[in-house]
Amino acid sequence: MTLQERADKAVQLKASGMYNCAQSVTAALADETNLTEEQLCQISAGFCAGMGNLEATCGALIGAGMVAGLKTEGRGTLGKTRQIQEEFGRRCGAIKCKDLKAVTDGKPLCPCEECVRNAVMIYGEVFGLQ
Repeated sequence: MTLQERADKAVQLKASGMYNCAQSVTAALADETNLTEEQLCQISAGFCAGMGNLEATCGALIGAGMVAGLKTEGRGTLGKTRQIQEEFGRRCGAIKCKDLKAVTDGKPLCPCEECVRNAVMIYGEVFGLQ
């Protein structure tokens, strides 16, 4: 699966209403880990709406960080997640859910589907996926 196909899958999962933002990202990147898509969805279930409904760090970003930790087996993860966070902030304009969902000019700064897409794309770019 190409990086673009992964990002499209994450957006489709989020749009289906069956997956939250963190689950959409972890499910789309499941083959980067030794866990099943179902296990990843269970692990990431509580991290939507900004770190468990606190409107803090975006759940899509948390999902990418979870997969990064599994991919690196915990070695060098902080550097990779920092890269992901910094680029996410540049592309989306913020990393906190509350700020991303803030409505200006009738639309949010970065809609959830775009946060999910960006989290997958940035993860892939950091880890060299095609």
